Amino acid sequence: MTNVLLRPALLAFTLFVSLTSVAQATKIERVVSPGGIVAWLVHDKTVPLVSLDFAFRGGAIQDPADKAGVANLVSGLLDEGAGDLDSKAFHERREEKAVQLGFSTGRDHFRGYVRTLTEHRDAAFELLRLALTAPRFEPQEVERVRAQVLARLTRETTNPNDISGKRWWSAAFPDHPYGRPVAGTLESVPRIGVDDLKTYTRSVFAKENLKVAVVGAIDAASVGAILDKVFGALPAKAELAPVAAASPEGLGRRIVVELDIPQAVVTFGGPGIPRKDPDFMAAYIVNHILGGGSFSSRLYREVREKRGLAYSVHSSLVWLEHAAMFMGGTGTRAERAGETIELIEQQIRRITETGPTEEELAQAKSYLKGSYPLGFDTSAKIAGQLVQIQLDELGIDYIDRRSSLIDAVTIDDVRRVAKRLLDAGLLVTVVGKPQGVKDQGG
Repeated sequence: MTNVLLRPALLAFTLFVSLTSVAQATKIERVVSPGGIVAWLVHDKTVPLVSLDFAFRGGAIQDPADKAGVANLVSGLLDEGAGDLDSKAFHERREEKAVQLGFSTGRDHFRGYVRTLTEHRDAAFELLRLALTAPRFEPQEVERVRAQVLARLTRETTNPNDISGKRWWSAAFPDHPYGRPVAGTLESVPRIGVDDLKTYTRSVFAKENLKVAVVGAIDAASVGAILDKVFGALPAKAELAPVAAASPEGLGRRIVVELDIPQAVVTFGGPGIPRKDPDFMAAYIVNHILGGGSFSSRLYREVREKRGLAYSVHSSLVWLEHAAMFMGGTGTRAERAGETIELIEQQIRRITETGPTEEELAQAKSYLKGSYPLGFDTSAKIAGQLVQIQLDELGIDYIDRRSSLIDAVTIDDVRRVAKRLLDAGLLVTVVGKPQGVKDQGG
């Protein structure tokens, strides 16, 4: 009995300690290098490690229209030889010094990271400098990585989740870079040449569109020197092609892609709310209540628990530089596909008409505040979070302000914003042999 009575108090104490630890562990210092490059630093001497994350604005949306996949191919090749090191020598140097180095691209950003022991940091950051400023793009390595990309794309042609997602994006943004697959297509990737890779790096890798975060056993002066060493030789200005603002099209459509599988995979989405919009936090809470991933969400209860229609069902807010979406997905038995989609749309209509309850609002606030520290339990996670906060232009004090932003959301806010967020209709793609679902203009 005593343990049961103490449980709420223990939980509250645990959350308090977690939030306090986050605030202490993420005391952020703005560092400006002698060359004028800015980074956010969290100095932590607990372990002899340094994590550096960075991002350039200008991801796959900067691919040529007929050569989707350039940025993705670049991300796979930067560590395949650079400077005077061929691919084998580059990888041997990484392994010798136990350096973790990686690159990736999304629609809007090209990202990378380094994880290193402090004793090897000079060697680690020299490898990063070479990768960014002197990639070799040797024909043999280009063809090897291209073959890997094409093999993955071939596998995705029979994967219902990949098919559904790609079909949704192409239908939602038919005449926009967001409609093109980040990794490219089986038709576009073979067209990419070495000159395309070099043009991309020259155009995107520039100091003006760079965001950096460093976490670990390193002081501000050392960070400043590293910033100039790694990024100092990059061009000052990027040469990015302009990208128009966009909003998902095809609302109200249901697109069926026939595939001989026993399940039906569903992707749904519509317009969202931009990250810097004053209503964003209210929308974030509304989405959590509807289908944001917790076991308490309405979609989880209604679709899975009460009716057993799906193993999982989820929704999320997606914010990009030039568009914002509300998106979700599920998988269900083919014969129950129509019923599942109707139930999801019914729950969306219900929350737009009556809004969340006071109890749902309180529970969502508690969860969103209490779970936040989980994103800061390693130096790598902290560095990634800090880069994202910079990209979203939320301010260096956002971590300290986040709980108060959540607390400020009222029941009237979430009821009003639920209608604004979810009342525009959905574009739905379904892959499989769904029953009760007709292709409408797909």
